[in-house]
Amino acid sequence: MSRVRQRGEQIRQFILTNVEAHPKDVAALAAGEFGITRQAVNKHIQSLVEQKAIEVKGSTKSRSYYLHPLVEQKRRYHLAKKLEEDIVWDSDIKPLVTDLPSNVKDIWLYGFTEMLNNAIDHSSGKKVDIYVEKTAIDTEIIIRDDGEGIFQKIQRELHLDDERHAVLELAKGKLTTDPDRHSGQGIFFTSRMFDRFTIFSGSVCLSHEFGKAEDWIFQGDKYKPGTAIIMKLSNNTSRTSKQVFDRFSSGDDYAFTKTVVPVRLAQHGDERLVSRSQAKRLLAGVDKFKIVIFNFAGVEAIGQAFADEVFRVFRKQHPEMEIMSLNASEEVAQMISRAESQLS
Repeated sequence: MSRVRQRGEQIRQFILTNVEAHPKDVAALAAGEFGITRQAVNKHIQSLVEQKAIEVKGSTKSRSYYLHPLVEQKRRYHLAKKLEEDIVWDSDIKPLVTDLPSNVKDIWLYGFTEMLNNAIDHSSGKKVDIYVEKTAIDTEIIIRDDGEGIFQKIQRELHLDDERHAVLELAKGKLTTDPDRHSGQGIFFTSRMFDRFTIFSGSVCLSHEFGKAEDWIFQGDKYKPGTAIIMKLSNNTSRTSKQVFDRFSSGDDYAFTKTVVPVRLAQHGDERLVSRSQAKRLLAGVDKFKIVIFNFAGVEAIGQAFADEVFRVFRKQHPEMEIMSLNASEEVAQMISRAESQLS
């Protein structure tokens, strides 16, 4: 491949990668990145438009560019008809991603079938809508049911005070309201395979971005029935499902032995994590794991009683477990160290 052709492909790939974040100034961005004129960049943009990789909207002065959907499909399925996730995958979804690398298809197979199965078995809904959009850069799949809502169901089944407590329990992993049929691992592993994984349910949203230190949650004013799962993944990621399983598993049987608990999800608004009751809520169910990492990203401070309950009392009660902290601020680290110093 000639250098000129290779450089042209680099420029076009840069445009595709950055056009979503810079729909109005991607040409200027590319010109600065490669040290070429806007006119030269516009030739590459025009080529991508002709290839239907990107589309243009607006007049010359207000022109914006967007990734053009190569695949755009929406289907509705009725849950009363004994829907089977593997059948839906084979007939309707697999053909849309058949040209993607095998590691990417493996991630989609796992994530899609796990999330659709959750809607089939747990939602108590009547229908599920599946939307697929594939561009030259990535693919997004949305699975939306009209059932009870995942956070509301967990809150009801576990007798929790608030649906936000359900979000925290879900984030830990190994949570299921139907242990005879489900291990509770599907959402945990799926959320860590994709570039972005989001759950909308009721008035709460939980989102996880690959490589980010923390999950984030927000609560809106409007209540929306059912559950919507959004999964997005680069078409050319080098990530594999095995790498994700390996991070949290051990042994020949790939036992799910390690979890990372986002401590920030135990906070509500501006409240501080100070009490033993808050700590006990954080600790609920983590004794199912051998290794627990408490991720303090986004937590500025904790109280003495909270730290003591997690890092002295609980640790003393479970000497067989390995308990660690991650992303602790200086103030949080001091409280943790103080609690650990009291271990006898």
